[in-house]
Amino acid sequence: MDIQSKNNLQKLPRISDRELKLRALTHRSYINENPQEGEDNERLEFLGDAVLGFLVGELLYSRYPQMSEAQLTRLRSALVDEKQLASFARQLDLGEQMRLGKGAIKDGGRENPSLLCDTFEALIGAYLLDSNIESVRAYVKRLFEPEADTMVNRTKEKPKNLVDPKNRFQQWALKMFLENPEYAIVGESGPEHSKEFTAEVRVKGKAYGTGKGGRKQDAQKHAAEDALKKLGL
Repeated sequence: MDIQSKNNLQKLPRISDRELKLRALTHRSYINENPQEGEDNERLEFLGDAVLGFLVGELLYSRYPQMSEAQLTRLRSALVDEKQLASFARQLDLGEQMRLGKGAIKDGGRENPSLLCDTFEALIGAYLLDSNIESVRAYVKRLFEPEADTMVNRTKEKPKNLVDPKNRFQQWALKMFLENPEYAIVGESGPEHSKEFTAEVRVKGKAYGTGKGGRKQDAQKHAAEDALKKLGL
């Protein structure tokens, strides 16, 4: 990340409602141990996820008029996936600010990509409720625009970097077998507040790759990456 991007991440969005901000930082593991503290951040996470999908899509539509629908979709997917949002959360120091239960802290929750990603989304949801869509739009632009440009410039050197691994593996499967790949969740591990899923990708019943992630869609993505690596693609 360049200096400009780092400067963009020096401050959290200004949320004047202290209770709302606290809720955005509160994981359900904390509420399980402190039920008198009110609500966890899952509803705000839901809102923030929807807002980010819309605003990042709007940003990309305006900034890259030469891109097709498929290219825009893949770029948006890369920008709002767990890895990227967790990166933003770390740079905003959300790990130290999250309110977690003792068990979640012991299990490394402050560095858990899934928890960091979810908290970042909850913070965006809280910011929308505390301010307005224009304020959130400006904040999202400041954070995501440099990252989007970096990704686009990277793909000029290696065009396949912008192609989602699931799409790339699907293209291979269709070419070789005229069939779409199938994904299955074959394992779960970890406590309820910090699940890790294991996914397997198969074509015609044969397993080609496995992957793990804090969310099922991330585990599937990593399974596709594993399959492509094994195939040398």
